[in-house]
Amino acid sequence: MGFGNHRFDVIARNTGAPRDILTTRLRALEAAGVLERRRYQERPPRFEYHLTARGRDLAPVLQTLAAWGDRWLTDEPPVDFRHGDHPFDPALMCRGCGEEVAPGSVHVHVRAPGWDLAGPVE
Repeated sequence: MGFGNHRFDVIARNTGAPRDILTTRLRALEAAGVLERRRYQERPPRFEYHLTARGRDLAPVLQTLAAWGDRWLTDEPPVDFRHGDHPFDPALMCRGCGEEVAPGSVHVHVRAPGWDLAGPVE
């Protein structure tokens, strides 16, 4: 949906998902506030699905997962992502210092009362 595929039939064709399963998943994403349904035709009623602000916030996560899949799961990715005139290579950046975050360089600070690093304290 982030690339302009908003209609049910197009989403079904592009994902290969059975229609009943796709309907269930779209409804769950709508209930979670990730998608909103917009009517584009009255008779018969037909709807498009659009990302909400909550859904758009998932873009960096999904782009990073796509890059991981392109690196590890296929010899020839079906599409490539571009930023301007060059390939897009997502990176995790720290807003506090502006540096790229390396795997293993982040530590956890427990804020919730009654929790430690292992989870809820009994």
